[in-house]
Amino acid sequence: MELGTVERMRRHPVKGLLGEDVAHADLSTRGLEGDRRLALLDSETGKVASPKNPRLWRSLLTLSAATDGGRARITLPNGKTVHSDDPDIDEVLSLAVGRRVTLTGTPPEGATLDRAVPEEVLASGVTAEVGIEQGRLGGGAPGTFFDYAPVHLLATSTLDAVGAAGPSGAPADAIRYRPNLVIRTAGEGYVENGWLGREVALGDEVVLRVTLPTPRCAIPTLEHGTLPRDTSALKVPAAHNRVEPLPGMGPRPCVGAYAEVVRPGRVHVGDQMRLL
Repeated sequence: MELGTVERMRRHPVKGLLGEDVAHADLSTRGLEGDRRLALLDSETGKVASPKNPRLWRSLLTLSAATDGGRARITLPNGKTVHSDDPDIDEVLSLAVGRRVTLTGTPPEGATLDRAVPEEVLASGVTAEVGIEQGRLGGGAPGTFFDYAPVHLLATSTLDAVGAAGPSGAPADAIRYRPNLVIRTAGEGYVENGWLGREVALGDEVVLRVTLPTPRCAIPTLEHGTLPRDTSALKVPAAHNRVEPLPGMGPRPCVGAYAEVVRPGRVHVGDQMRLL
């Protein structure tokens, strides 16, 4: 059964920064080639820096990263570009984000990040001190910087549903939700909920198992480069798609779905996605 086609493919070479579109890439059990291979560590706490805690780290979304051979090319807010292997990269990035950080490709033992309670961020604003939940990294792919799983799927039907219930009526921008694969779908509403627990094929090679709905944090509401702040990116799914991602986690606003790789291979924009 055909579910849709790969309309867009994105990767984020540095966790927490804006990413890049790609036309094709290899997909393995460790995710999309080049995706979230690097991250910034807070030199004070040792935790992974993430805009999930916007009071400290929303500035990460003013930087973008792209692959450049075996390294990442990072564009700073002033338009200057630097590379992940530059000898002064830690100093440059620390100045750019306003907090002392270290760029690394090796997750620390028991790597964690702070996740601000999203409803409290909505109520009090991005600069307020709010409740913090601690998240452990490496979900679905130990030794990586992924939160829950190495692949994130997002349907255009879901983007349409979020946008239709928001103030503009236009489809929500996928960039806010940081997916790997945007699937052009013909259904209505949050169609990924119907994929949970199923295996899907992508093109001629890749097979994924859809594992859980994607719980949303405050990140979609934040400024992303030139995209303005938009609280409806979280308020709408909070009102219309509260799902329990994992037993005991309780209902959370969800947009998209996480997946693990059953059979690796190459994925291209335009590949069909089929339910197995």
